[in-house]
Amino acid sequence: MENEISFSESDKALMVEKLQRYFSAELDRELGRFDAEFLLDFIAKEIGVFFYNQGLYDARAILEKQVENLSEAIYQLEKPLVLK
Repeated sequence: MENEISFSESDKALMVEKLQRYFSAELDRELGRFDAEFLLDFIAKEIGVFFYNQGLYDARAILEKQVENLSEAIYQLEKPLVLK
């Protein structure tokens, strides 16, 4: 099962603009819109999976911590057993 990540046109335009500004400021190179879109597509396809997976790992860690906290809260609600 392969799910392709897609972005809205406004998000993609913002990412392209950020790439263009980065190339201009850090590399002293102009990057045209077409080239920036091409680079963005490459990054998303070839490198994006690393960021995506890390996001999943981070989300899993948060969820596991919340489940642990919930389990502790439920345990604290237990009533003591009294034997007579």
